[in-house]
Amino acid sequence: MQIELLPTKLSGVVQIPPSKSDAHRAIICAALSQGVSTIFDVAFSDDIIATIGAMRALGAKITQVEDRLVVQGISQKVQSDIEINCIESGSTLRFLTMIASALCEGKIHFVGKGKLGTRPMEIFENILASQNILYQNDSFNNSDNLLDLWVGGGLNCGKFSLRGDVSSQFLSGLLFACPLLGGDSEIEITSPMQSVGYVDLTLNTLSKFGIVVHNDNYQKFFIRGNQQYQSRDYIIEGDYSQSAFFKVANLIGSEIEICGLNEHSLQGDRVIDDFCDQIKTTPSDQTLVLDCGNCPDIVPVLAVGVALRKGKTRIVNIGRLKIKECDRLVATFSELSKLGAKVSMGQDWLEFEGVESFGGGKVSSFNDHRMAMALAVAATRATNPVIIDNKECVSKSYPDFWQVYTSVGGKIK
Repeated sequence: MQIELLPTKLSGVVQIPPSKSDAHRAIICAALSQGVSTIFDVAFSDDIIATIGAMRALGAKITQVEDRLVVQGISQKVQSDIEINCIESGSTLRFLTMIASALCEGKIHFVGKGKLGTRPMEIFENILASQNILYQNDSFNNSDNLLDLWVGGGLNCGKFSLRGDVSSQFLSGLLFACPLLGGDSEIEITSPMQSVGYVDLTLNTLSKFGIVVHNDNYQKFFIRGNQQYQSRDYIIEGDYSQSAFFKVANLIGSEIEICGLNEHSLQGDRVIDDFCDQIKTTPSDQTLVLDCGNCPDIVPVLAVGVALRKGKTRIVNIGRLKIKECDRLVATFSELSKLGAKVSMGQDWLEFEGVESFGGGKVSSFNDHRMAMALAVAATRATNPVIIDNKECVSKSYPDFWQVYTSVGGKIK
């Protein structure tokens, strides 16, 4: 269903929702622990529902009580074949592939929807093939390329090699799985690490649940086998990737009080604060270059902010946007162009020449939650109504976004 937004500045108070990235990791660690953990302040987006379902499929008992989860950890390996529905969560798929192989004796069938079946998975395919473990991806054998992946159980310890310039989710998946294996493991990173903030978040959560990982300058990771995850209570912190929408709205003229963030957070998207400061303070006769190699999720809304900055701005190192829920590189370029932004695009960059305001008209979210919310922010500085399709897609990460948007003065026709 489409939604028509009338141009208006926003003002009021926004309580930022709990971090999706933090919640994925806490739920996984709690489910891998012996005993009972309670996780507080959980936002039940589609992606988090997917991870809860995945850990239940592996044997965890998870009970929802209002905005918290009570998690009874997995007590034994799964003997039978199981199915894990990742819905459209790349984090769930990549985190759970290695975990499930470590915990299952049978086969694991991963299913999902949207573009999840087209997400690159070759790194895990190569790892499992090297151990003669089943990896059968039939996702490209159906008309819609829906996720249809079979993986065998029995992952063994050993030496693993990963590229660092692809999604950090592959490394996180192995970091979760290796402590469960029968011997010690080493992970070697063969190219410069990107998305370091997400790796730090994984390492921090593992540490809080009692897991020891030796990090050799993000080039090698050493993990002892037969470690025991330790149950605990855990509070999910506010989500900097979601705060970026309101921070950019403030950057371009709104006046929103933003609450619920940990200023000492390890979330990589916390860099949005620094980026906003640079946008405000860099003289217009200087080209501003923003490197988003470690924070690709905030690029669509960041682009909204720099499109209105006087002067030239380049957002670089963003080739991985092509393999998100949609090709966000193309989507950001095409939809902001429709709204009147002066923008050019390369293989891994966007370049803007600032305009005074956006126009209006019909734009597409590409059924991508972050595109829909970024375009809603753009509407606050438009001269005419902005019509966005597939408004329901925000449920993937921020189910009540439209209610929050209207609570701070957003006008929906």
